[in-house]
Amino acid sequence: MIRIMFICHGNICRSPMGEFILRDMAEKRGIGDKVFIASAATTDDETAYGGSHIYPPAKSTLLAHGINSPGVNAKRAVRLRREDYAKYDLFVPMDGENVSDARDIFGGDPDGKIKLCLDFAGFHGRDVSDPWYTRDFEQAYRDIYLGCEGIIRYISKEIM
Repeated sequence: MIRIMFICHGNICRSPMGEFILRDMAEKRGIGDKVFIASAATTDDETAYGGSHIYPPAKSTLLAHGINSPGVNAKRAVRLRREDYAKYDLFVPMDGENVSDARDIFGGDPDGKIKLCLDFAGFHGRDVSDPWYTRDFEQAYRDIYLGCEGIIRYISKEIM
């Protein structure tokens, strides 16, 4: 089983979108039982008191694209932890700041497990648009979807 963790600042917009987009893709391709997909925040901004739910516009965007797994309603923000490094095969931050924060949390990336989401789509070094600031959740969805298509290709090679 391949274990993948999406990462963003608060775990209420981009990283849960990645989690559920990739989960949906994996299920539709018949490899859902071969991957474990989660998401986490690099900060405590949204993790207090049991964690915030997915930000409503992010959730609405997922629903508008037909992504409505039971987990979408139950997802709460969680914080990335140092011990997660040993538990996951791949970490997918949404932007360069998340990469830096994840490396700080993990104390580095000795196994090369941290790769930007859009690197998988051939847009090396490009950040996923942050809808918290742009308010453009559709653009964030498109960016994440492209990255997830690349991740599916990448993990399919590992599974086969």
